[in-house]
Amino acid sequence: MASTYSLPPLPYAYDALEPSISKQIMELHHSKHHQAYVTNLNAALKSYDGADVAGQIALQQAIKFNGGGHINHSLFWENLAPTGQPETDFASAAPKLAAEVAKTWGSVDDFKKAFAAALLGLQGSGWGWLVKDATHGLRIITTKDQDPVVGAEIPVFGVDMWEHAYYLQYLNGKAAYIENIWKVINWKTAERRFVGGREDVFKALKASI
Repeated sequence: MASTYSLPPLPYAYDALEPSISKQIMELHHSKHHQAYVTNLNAALKSYDGADVAGQIALQQAIKFNGGGHINHSLFWENLAPTGQPETDFASAAPKLAAEVAKTWGSVDDFKKAFAAALLGLQGSGWGWLVKDATHGLRIITTKDQDPVVGAEIPVFGVDMWEHAYYLQYLNGKAAYIENIWKVINWKTAERRFVGGREDVFKALKASI
């Protein structure tokens, strides 16, 4: 029997991230775009169970793309919070992560510049991530399309750089979107992921059977 995934509810209202991210974007992004990934993932998994080997191979790209979209967006919603909430104050909400960021990049401002450069360097659609690597410590990486963070790396927080995440509000102003998204990063969630293990990050994504 195929696993069944569902759209996770947002931990805040659609208008809670304004003015950094508009209500219109949040509503479309969550209820339409993310829901489509969930719907298509469930359909692909259902077809996979009944397919022959050739059919299963043909379905793998759909499972990867839609499964990655579900994972990435589920993590994204959790690593955002309304402006002015205690969770958005980096130093107080994430003291251990803030110390490691300063150690790695020299300062928080230098880290933000490096992260923004990685996001603006993405060609086409994708994601930017701060990840924890047991071997290399904190790193900034990007993933293409809906590819999720895989392997031993732990996603601390991610930023969606698909046009649907910003275009209705910022048009082609990617830099302004990036500048404003710092105001709604949930550093408490980032701290929890930083000090925890990979299983702690992904445990909320388990499907119902």
